Parts: sequence; C-alpha cells; structure tokens
Amino acid sequence: MNDDLRRTPPPLLAVRGLAKHYGATPVFRHIDLDLAAGEVVALLGASGVGKSSLLNCIAGLDAADAGEIVLLGQRVDRLSEPDAAALRRRSLGFVFQAFHLLPHLSVADNVALPLLLLGQREATAVDARVAEVLDGVGLTGYQRRHPRELSGGQLQRVAIARALVHKPALILADEPTGNLDPVSAAQVLDLLCRQAREQGAGCLIVTHASDAAQRADRVLRLRSDGVDARIPID
Repeated sequence: MNDDLRRTPPPLLAVRGLAKHYGATPVFRHIDLDLAAGEVVALLGASGVGKSSLLNCIAGLDAADAGEIVLLGQRVDRLSEPDAAALRRRSLGFVFQAFHLLPHLSVADNVALPLLLLGQREATAVDARVAEVLDGVGLTGYQRRHPRELSGGQLQRVAIARALVHKPALILADEPTGNLDPVSAAQVLDLLCRQAREQGAGCLIVTHASDAAQRADRVLRLRSDGVDARIPID
C-alpha cells in the first residue's frame, strides 16, 4: 500500500502552543490538543483555569495571545472577523453556559437560526429539521413557546438543539448539563455524542460531570500551564 494512504488523516481541530492573558494576568499557556472527526473529548479543570476562555478562542470569539488554532485546515487565529463568523456559521455548533437565546423569538425560530443564516429558506425542510432536533432533546411540542416560558433546564436544551440543528463539523459545549436533572443530562449527553459519531463531527465538552467524562472517548485535564496527557476511557 502506498505510504500516503497509511498516514493518519490530519485532526479536525489542532491547537498548538495557545496562551491567553487578561491584562497582566495569565489564564493559560502551552495548550496543545487535537480532536479527530467523530471523536468526543471531555475537558476537565479547576474553576478559573480558563476552560470557557479556551472554547471562545477555538471558536474565534476571543483572541489568544500566542499559538495557533487550525480547524478544517484553516488557521482560525488568522481569520478576519467576517471570515471567522462565516466559519462559525458553517462549521461550528456552540452550546453556551448562558444560553444566548433571543427572547423575542419562539423556540422554533431560535433553533432554526443557524439554518436561516446558512441560507436554508425552504420552510418544510427547516421545520422538519427543527422538530427532529427538538425531539432529540426532549422538547417535542415546544416550538411555539418563548424563552420566558421555559425553565433553566429547558432553556439549556433549546440551546443544545440550536447548536446541533445544522449538523456542524465541530461541537463546542460549555457545561451543557449544568442546568439539567440527571435524566435530562443523560439524554442530552447521548445526543451530543451520537451527533458527533454519526455525523463525523468532533465534540469538545467542558464539564465537571463524571457522566460526561464517562461517555467521552478521551478525557483531558486543563491546567494553567498546559493539558494533561490523554486519559483513555474504559
């Protein structure tokens, strides 16, 4: 077999030597990690070590002070803001801790936003995909409700549905089960992992939950001075 065919494909996401400061205060440095297509990685770490900041840098929402981030062969850290925004719309699904739902829009319209931003205007297809992903997070029949009518756990599930609706190549989830009861948390984690594995998407989950770590293919521990060696999950 040709040697080129035996080579391991490049990672979906590669982070090298990443560092971040806020003013004179270092947040993290020497961060190296890879994420393969179809792989689920749980990222653990003490409070204040910069887990959310790391996700924001990977997504191009915040700028690192040093290092490089390569997503789908593109240097995210070198993109202009318009190009970074286009990459996020097309290839990234982000589950924020604070939800970031639009209060004046219905659940269905909030979830459909990524599809509409990508130019998908065929109402029947959009409605079907929105219904499918809402069913996956246990919110069938909630399409016409508004965020003010939902509990914290329901808001979290809407945010997850919105992150998954356009089948992104990379899913970044910042404490996605922090507001959920154990049953809902298990359902959401199963959905995130299934989406990644079935669609060939990478999924990086920042979490304190042992259940999330147990479902991951690997667990990494973030420190202020790097990432611990990979820990396989049995």
